[in-house]
This record gives sequence, C-alpha cells and structure tokens, in this order.
Amino acid sequence: MNRHAPTRLWSASPLTRLALLVALVLSVWPLYWMVVIASRDTSAASQVPPPFLPGGNLGTNVRRALADESSHLLTGLGNSIVVSGTVTLAVVVISSLAGFAFARLRFAGRTGLLVVVLLTMMVPLQQIGIIPLYIAMVQLNWVNTMQAVILPFLVNGFGIFLMRQYTVQAVPNELIEAARMDGASTWRIYLSVVLPAVRPGIAVLALLTFMQNWNEFLWPLVVLQPDNPTVQVAIRGLSQSNHGQDYSMIFTGTLLSIVPLVVVFAAFGRQIVGGLMEGAVKA
Repeated sequence: MNRHAPTRLWSASPLTRLALLVALVLSVWPLYWMVVIASRDTSAASQVPPPFLPGGNLGTNVRRALADESSHLLTGLGNSIVVSGTVTLAVVVISSLAGFAFARLRFAGRTGLLVVVLLTMMVPLQQIGIIPLYIAMVQLNWVNTMQAVILPFLVNGFGIFLMRQYTVQAVPNELIEAARMDGASTWRIYLSVVLPAVRPGIAVLALLTFMQNWNEFLWPLVVLQPDNPTVQVAIRGLSQSNHGQDYSMIFTGTLLSIVPLVVVFAAFGRQIVGGLMEGAVKA
C-alpha cells in the first residue's frame, strides 16, 4: 500500500488549477465590467472595442445616482439596511431558539411541527400568497411602511431547519444533560451552551438571510411607493429615470447596492467560511 496516496488527494493538477483560474475570471469579470462602466459615461457600454480599464467618472456618477430624484436611491439604501438588518436579527434569534427546541427538547407535537416547517420550504408562499398578504397590509394600513416589508420575513423555515441540523451536530445530548445536572435552566443552557456552539452556523444563516432580504424585489415593489423604495426597487427606478437608458448610472447604482454585502462578508467572512467547513467535515 502506498503511504503517499492520501497526500496526492490534496495536490491539484495543472488542469485543475487552470479550470479554477477560468472559473475565477468568469466570476470576477461581471463585477469588474460593472466598475468599468460605472466609472465612465454611458457611451462606453456600446463602444467597439469595449474599454477594459476604469475611467475617471466614478465619483461624478456616484453623486448623480445618489442625487437622482426619480429613483430615490439613497432612500432605498437606507430602507434596505433597516429591513435587512431587522429581518436578519429576528431570523437568527427565532431560528436558533426553534432549532434548539427541535433538536434537543422533548415536547408534544415536535415531529408534526417540524413537518410543517419543512412544508413551508417546499411551497413558494410569497408568490402564492402575495395577493392575500397585500390585502392584509391594506387592512392594517401598512402599505408603504417598513413593517410591511419586515413582518412577512421575520420567520424563515429554512433558517429553523438549518439551525436544527447544526444544533444536532454541534451540541450533543451529554452536554445538555451535564448542564441540567449543574442546575442550569433551559434559558441558561441556550445562552451559555447552545449559542457558543452554534455561532458558526448563525454566521452562515445571518449572511444568507441578509443577502436574501437585501436582494428582495417583488414584495417591496408591490407594497412600497416609488418615493419610499428598497435598494433593488430604486435601481429599477434608476433604469427608468429621466436619463433614459443611462448605463453608467444603472451600473453605478448596482455597484453601490453590493457595497453593504461586501462589508458584511468582510466582517463575518472568517466565521462564515469556518461554519461551512465545519459542517462539511462533520457531514
């Protein structure tokens, strides 16, 4: 038996490295092209051959996009930060609590409730329920308010299932029983035992939830007015503004919209990658 066989599993062949390089270029190129057009005037988008280096108009285009009165991009950025941050915090708290309950607590109807949670993941509730949900918002007089785009997303079936699975792997029953023998209450076990153990899973869920709500388009388009949009709706308004098809403005707005996502990933990237790797190793 060759002792060096396992080592070769970790070495990448030149073909693998070439494939990874091609994948990296294809992934980064749209972002780079967005920066190029956002830093030039709109005619650069149709030039032949196209420009491959950024121009010097990025600052001007950013100021024009933020000051555009028809799109309300600055308002959209602020609204999306409030909505995405609030929903992310609520989903993380509720999902970690529910995941702990489903994974390590014994109560009547646990299996049935978990089946209901899984069913919500299989049915596109937002698309199916958009009309009755809008009627409910009208009856509550919540149309064109932030609670209308926050409340429907405070509970996430995928988040509950993810945290349930992560808690099963990260928090053994023996640890729970030891904490109970020491006199810890259920809340103390959750705060002192469960939360530290599932922190990488929480980081992954927080990023996915923030991205999902930051990129949400259909429901804010329906329930919010054009003068009070989220960022994705504002970008749509930017493409339909008085400037016509000003691609430099559209690309600038898109570039501004991804900055918070980059900041969130930079802040929590280490824990996110660690959580994904830990889950992969345990699986």
